[in-house]
Amino acid sequence: MASLKKIERMLLLSALALLSLWGAARFHSVISSKAAVVQFEAEAKREVADQNGGSSLESILSAPIDFRLWSPVRMAAYQDSLTRMSDRPLAVLRIPKIKLEVPVFNDTSDLTLNRGVGRILGTAHLGEIGNLGIAGHRDGFFRGLQSIAQGDSIELVAPGRSERYIVSEIRIVTPDDVSVLRPTAVPTVTLVTCFPFYFVGHAPKRYIVIATHAGTNPFEIGADKGTSFPGQVPYKQGEKR
Repeated sequence: MASLKKIERMLLLSALALLSLWGAARFHSVISSKAAVVQFEAEAKREVADQNGGSSLESILSAPIDFRLWSPVRMAAYQDSLTRMSDRPLAVLRIPKIKLEVPVFNDTSDLTLNRGVGRILGTAHLGEIGNLGIAGHRDGFFRGLQSIAQGDSIELVAPGRSERYIVSEIRIVTPDDVSVLRPTAVPTVTLVTCFPFYFVGHAPKRYIVIATHAGTNPFEIGADKGTSFPGQVPYKQGEKR
């Protein structure tokens, strides 16, 4: 009986130790996830202060990134990316519906998509009339897109400006269907991730969320059918998602 109690105490202590380690790792992830965003905010404040004679930009931070839907592999890749990438984001993407806040970088390399989300090269820039494509991992930052619906709000915040878009369409396409990235007549954001979200192996489809600038006339929405977009719907670095 004494031996059994001793074993129980040892198991309890082991469980508490593991719980403490998990808590510490979780805390570190939440703090580290904001590193790029905090850097972006600080530089944005300095830029706006220089332009406006000392005024500061209102805080763009909302809440810690929720890692509960992330795969263990993606969490590990994210942690590794923090030590190898320090460039400044172009903007911060926020989707209040799914409590997402993530830095947007200027490419879709593996390292970039482990750290945040990436502007698809060749698509429009923030604030331009056209189609801005943004790619992200289905088992990381963009897993929450499965809960997006028409009418939801998407925000892009950059130094000195903030743009709001409304989700107008959701599609599921094949990787070679590049029509979703064609230029548009109005400011548009197209979010791209692999699909199905919980598929084991190389996901065979792409999940597309299309959002147009708030206030856009519905009759203006539509792609410029005369212009094509070269390549294929990302990821260009492979499909290990």
